Amino acid sequence: MRILVVGAGAVAVGGYFGGRLLEKGEDVTFLVRKGRKEQILGSGLEIESVHGDVDLHPSIITKEEQAEPFDVILLSTKAYHLEAVMEDLLPFASNDTMILPLLNGMAHMEKLDQAFGATNVLGGLCFIESTLDASGKVVQTSPIHDLVFGERNGERTERIEELEKAFSGTKANFRLSSTIEQEMWHKYLFISTMSGVTSLFRSPIGPIRESEEGLKVMNDVLYNISAIMRNLNAPIKDQVEISLLDKMHQMDYRMKSSMQRDMEKGHPVEAEHFYGYLLEAAESHSIDSPLLSAIHGNLMVYSS
Repeated sequence: MRILVVGAGAVAVGGYFGGRLLEKGEDVTFLVRKGRKEQILGSGLEIESVHGDVDLHPSIITKEEQAEPFDVILLSTKAYHLEAVMEDLLPFASNDTMILPLLNGMAHMEKLDQAFGATNVLGGLCFIESTLDASGKVVQTSPIHDLVFGERNGERTERIEELEKAFSGTKANFRLSSTIEQEMWHKYLFISTMSGVTSLFRSPIGPIRESEEGLKVMNDVLYNISAIMRNLNAPIKDQVEISLLDKMHQMDYRMKSSMQRDMEKGHPVEAEHFYGYLLEAAESHSIDSPLLSAIHGNLMVYSS
């Protein structure tokens, strides 16, 4: 199976999971920009991980080059790069190419459906703490390195079984899910709450949950977002809020969201992708969302 990985440049996620597949021996190619191509051709794709370091020399292409369509495209770009990336991908996709997105949120799914056809777009998500250091090395720092994928209707198709076979046996956890859409919505609920609250307070999760006011905001944001999602008929579980709140209470005291870390570095953030989408849905269903508006406003002022 020929695999194209997109997002190994500015985003470490694609570099990590694509690198683990290449390490196993899968046919993996990375689509990157010219500068990143030169960097990888010069020093290789280096992964420093608690699960073992590896130095790889992968096949690299840029959008200007030609290649036969791939069987699967692993898409791990940031949402604010998606429009440009989709256009870059069109020459590398056929009517049979599976598109596996690992973006957070849900707003990207409709865009991918329109560009590649809904039957070609799988569901996907990942849980990993990784970054690129100044030299371009992928640094992965926690035990969790999970990628979850599946057909959005939950079926166990021939193509998804072939993909499962290609993903098996790697030094990362690739898991086939029959409820991938539900898992995507649950992650969206968790991460939009976590990212929104930590970026609003400019604080790790510990001090927020220790404060009476911070804890109330965290609870209110979570239940506000879940109410919006239920009005969108999202397939989230009953009382999922309880388990997600418990997860937030179990997190390390110093834990920061990736959005908060991006703000601290002066990087762009996915304000519209996460919160603009939710606020538009809230307005259409007449759901009052002042805290969500404050989170969105905070990110828009930061981005201006």
